[in-house]
Amino acid sequence: MAFKLSAALLTLALAISSVSAAMMKRVACPGGKHTALNKACCVFFDLADELQANKFDSECAEDAHEALRLSFHDAIGFSHSGGSAAGTGADGSIMLFEATELLDPGNGGIGGAIDNLSPLLQTFDVSAGDLIQFAGAVAVSNCPGAPRLEFLAGRPNATHAAANGLVPKPEDNVNKIFARFADAGFTPNELVALLASHTVARSDTLIENRDAVPFDSTPFTFDTQVFLEVLLKGNETLPPATGEAPAQVPNPLAAQGEMRLQSDFAIAHNPETACLWQEMINNQNLMTSLFKAAMAKLSVTGQNVQKLIDCSEAVPIPKPAVGKPASFPAGTGPKLVQQSCPLPFPVLKTDPGAPTTIPECIDGSTNIDDCPS
Repeated sequence: MAFKLSAALLTLALAISSVSAAMMKRVACPGGKHTALNKACCVFFDLADELQANKFDSECAEDAHEALRLSFHDAIGFSHSGGSAAGTGADGSIMLFEATELLDPGNGGIGGAIDNLSPLLQTFDVSAGDLIQFAGAVAVSNCPGAPRLEFLAGRPNATHAAANGLVPKPEDNVNKIFARFADAGFTPNELVALLASHTVARSDTLIENRDAVPFDSTPFTFDTQVFLEVLLKGNETLPPATGEAPAQVPNPLAAQGEMRLQSDFAIAHNPETACLWQEMINNQNLMTSLFKAAMAKLSVTGQNVQKLIDCSEAVPIPKPAVGKPASFPAGTGPKLVQQSCPLPFPVLKTDPGAPTTIPECIDGSTNIDDCPS
């Protein structure tokens, strides 16, 4: 009797397994190159191929950096207090209403990413919001150490521009930045998680006559160096961590071509966020997991996720991490740490040799004129 019961249970389990397998059956996409769990995702496999081949060159270089930045600038155009009239979040409005949204001072320098990606709307049947968020996910997959971001498809196109003033600026008071993110639905700690993007970020607008100025010494690697280097003292007197201040602040790697945002400095030293900022140092798993979760939330800001389709499988598998622990760049050291968190600071090695040289090109060149466009 027990044997018969066990056999019956096994038969039932196999039946359920067969049903599950049938439900998970993949569909062939047009062209025969890809298959997908949902046919609506087929277009994103093709879009990923196009982005990698003709926009990003499968590299964590400038076009990829800018696409990731664009995904944030589009999504942050959302306000709980202002309602849908203020903006509907990750909806493509920054691309569809470019002339209006680029008037927002916080969107300075974002036009190049729009120009690079917007022609794809003519060749792929996707919405502007889907294009922007998917391009950001594909872009960061080229950066060694980055997580594989989630991607949900089906955002409707925006019907109006986001309101001016919704994009935080690096010179904003830290409490103003926290309030802006709270209004968009994000906690201070989620903001810290999103700022992991600065490990591969560079600025084209904050230093006169200089493009692609990095925020850390490893701008082509998704590592934790930015969380360490923001805490290193420069030679000059630092501006206060709260209150209006210049967009950039002194740091010991300035002579090597690095810049530091005042907003990053303020957040790194604020009592609400200082310990999470410090905890990110040399904790790649923590940084990537929190960044992935925060980006998943950001990418659907203002959207009804019940109406979206999970097409995360179309996002390329990221390049593996380089495996090098965080370390003090050559020419710096633990004596330069400006610590605000009361917890013990991580013990890190200092790179040997001459002061660190920060590459400006993915191939290691320090001459920006030699970088591929």
